Amino acid sequence: MMMMMMVSDDCLVECKIDDDSDEYDDREEEQITTPPPPPEFASKVPTPAPKPPTPSTAPATPTPTHTPTSIRTPSPTLPVNRDPHGINQHLKVEVSDVLAEPATPHSIDRVWLHSMVGFEKTRIWTYRCLSLLFAVPLALLCGISLAILACLHVWFVVPCIQLSTTFLPCMRSLCMCGVNVFITPFCTSLALCCSQIAVTLSNKDYHQMRDNETA
Repeated sequence: MMMMMMVSDDCLVECKIDDDSDEYDDREEEQITTPPPPPEFASKVPTPAPKPPTPSTAPATPTPTHTPTSIRTPSPTLPVNRDPHGINQHLKVEVSDVLAEPATPHSIDRVWLHSMVGFEKTRIWTYRCLSLLFAVPLALLCGISLAILACLHVWFVVPCIQLSTTFLPCMRSLCMCGVNVFITPFCTSLALCCSQIAVTLSNKDYHQMRDNETA
């Protein structure tokens, strides 16, 4: 006698198949889920439910960390060229520009060598001593003089020039009016009066004047 086994609806498992082919087709294979066996043939140990596929996570990009750098102020350095514009090029005096021996009167080598060394050392150290005494006061004096000149130029000379260029056209108009009203008519009248004067010289007067000049 054949026994027909009826499977209840509770034993059926609903399978959900994800169709995200854009994300997981190239990474994982499809997981095929099979329905569990009937309770008569099933083991007592429950079967674990299938885990959904975990999407691959992209490696996190490390955020750049900016470490505060200490701001270092540049230390003042002495300029290599103290005469960048070459205003004192004529003061470059060497030993050969002052001392020179011809070929015939020749001194001892030691004398010439010590003379050159003495010239250079004396020139250098004398300049250093004099600059030590007078460099700072004279620099202050030059700075004060330049400041006075700049102040006078800014606050006196340039304003006077600008004011004169502003008011000179007005003064020119007034002067031209005075000349046209008073001086021009007077000079014109005097010229007309003098234009009627005629001077004539006879031969007698000419010879008399010539004799006076020769005498």
